[in-house]
Amino acid sequence: MSDQCIARRRLLALGGAALASSVAFPLRAQNFTGVIEGEAGISTRAQTRRNIQSFRAIRWQDHFDNLRNGAILCDTASRALHFWSEDQATYLLYPCSVPMTEEFTRRGRTQVVLKRPAPTWIPTPNMRRRDPSLPEIVHPGPDNPLGTRALNLGWQYYRIHGIDNPAKIGRKASNGCFGLFNHNVEVLYDLVVVGTQVVVI
Repeated sequence: MSDQCIARRRLLALGGAALASSVAFPLRAQNFTGVIEGEAGISTRAQTRRNIQSFRAIRWQDHFDNLRNGAILCDTASRALHFWSEDQATYLLYPCSVPMTEEFTRRGRTQVVLKRPAPTWIPTPNMRRRDPSLPEIVHPGPDNPLGTRALNLGWQYYRIHGIDNPAKIGRKASNGCFGLFNHNVEVLYDLVVVGTQVVVI
């Protein structure tokens, strides 16, 4: 077995172990040079962006003019959320759930406008029209679809939040929001301020 093949296997094993523990990848974009290959040993952009284990660090400069108040990038294709602190000391990369369809997906620039610990969930009018059996309200607790924390965005009904079902992470499973493991959203919540920039691609 070649040294290159062994190196690839180690990189895949490390990525899988990190994902399984659902810990953020504390990478600096400038220093990350790893390549994850698809099953056939072919590295392609399409395979990389669909594979939850193929997270790659990226440069904030490719999406933001500055890091004033910090910055969050939600990537619907790779199902990942990136966070950079204003002082560039912290870079987090988390797996997330993404909108189920293009109809529910909104892209562009916004910001965090409200931070909610132990949020209450109220289905949107459209959600209730699609599924009248939904409860009118879900108070904080383990069955709350918003999990333990919620960051409201400047677009009505769009949020970055925790999750009630960890199986949704890495999947197209939301009505427009981005869901994180609860322990990850709790870390993010403490770092984000009202006014943190958000870009959805």
